Amino acid sequence: MQFKNKITLITGAASGIGRAAALAFAKEGATVIVSDMNHQGGKETVELIHANNGKATFIKTDVSKYEEVEKLMNEIIKQFGRLDIAINNAGISGVITRTKDYPVDDWDKVMSINASSVFYGMKVQIPIMLEQEGGVIVNTASIAGLKGLPNSIAYTASKHAVIGATKTAAMEYGRNNIRINAICPVFTVSPMFDPDALEKIAQGVPDKLKANVPMKRFAEVEEQVGAMIWLCSDQASFVTGLALPVDGGLTA
Repeated sequence: MQFKNKITLITGAASGIGRAAALAFAKEGATVIVSDMNHQGGKETVELIHANNGKATFIKTDVSKYEEVEKLMNEIIKQFGRLDIAINNAGISGVITRTKDYPVDDWDKVMSINASSVFYGMKVQIPIMLEQEGGVIVNTASIAGLKGLPNSIAYTASKHAVIGATKTAAMEYGRNNIRINAICPVFTVSPMFDPDALEKIAQGVPDKLKANVPMKRFAEVEEQVGAMIWLCSDQASFVTGLALPVDGGLTA
């Protein structure tokens, strides 16, 4: 129960890594604010937490819009009075195609959901943490924020932006007892990355992707969440500005 009574926001928590994080933080005693555009999925996450005697509430938010992120933060303060942990996790993969063929509208959508949302989140979260003299933020980036990923220029650019924003904010607010880090997952089995579905449309591709990972397997959502929990814990009290690869050795 290392996060007992800690008010914890997790965006993109209707499924995948976000849902797993919400369940894990609630199990550790946190009061979890589940945020997502997917109303049904968000409510299901809250129900799963309640079924395990955890504390959670759902607030529907489009994190690609600053006014909605600001409204989310105002509602959190109204209900709970503080914010101890923020996990800016919402994201999409975007279309898969080469740079010259990438649609401009899709570029704008991916950048707004993956990158702008992290800036919007930190912009409204940091003032609250300054006032309460401390807090922890973890942003979900990707190994695509550390290296190139062909046929995914918007996703790759957005995740590089997340890491740059994380490092910059961490340097600015380290003296204020606010730690800001990022995790960089490799291919993680979830609704966003379904190896079986990918095999049906691109035979042999999952095996090729797996072969590039030194551990020769894909990650599970719980393994990404384990990194999040460590970064938010007192065990990582002197860790800030880190882009932590959770990638089975792929970027080694």
